[in-house]
Amino acid sequence: MGSLTARQVFIQGITLDGRTFRPSDWAERLAGVMSQFRPGGARPGSHLGYSPWCVPTTLGSVKCVVVHSDLQAHEPMAWDFVMNFARDNQLQTVEACLVPESSPPASV
Repeated sequence: MGSLTARQVFIQGITLDGRTFRPSDWAERLAGVMSQFRPGGARPGSHLGYSPWCVPTTLGSVKCVVVHSDLQAHEPMAWDFVMNFARDNQLQTVEACLVPESSPPASV
């Protein structure tokens, strides 16, 4: 069995000292700025949806941005931008692997 490696970095809307980061829509704003960075590059209309490499979400009651490690390989300056955003705003980050929710088992 192979080892599991983190494929994403979760930027959490909680500062290092435990405060909730504001404004409340920070995750959507950051992901919106990053929407042009996507596999295959920006296309007409791509600003209308989030990049699969940088997606806002909520885990529990905490706003987060999930940043995929592929962004670093394909767009190093964009990766630096988003990681510097987290550092400059003293946001908690964690390397993890987002596991998709499984569908319920089919009834027999």
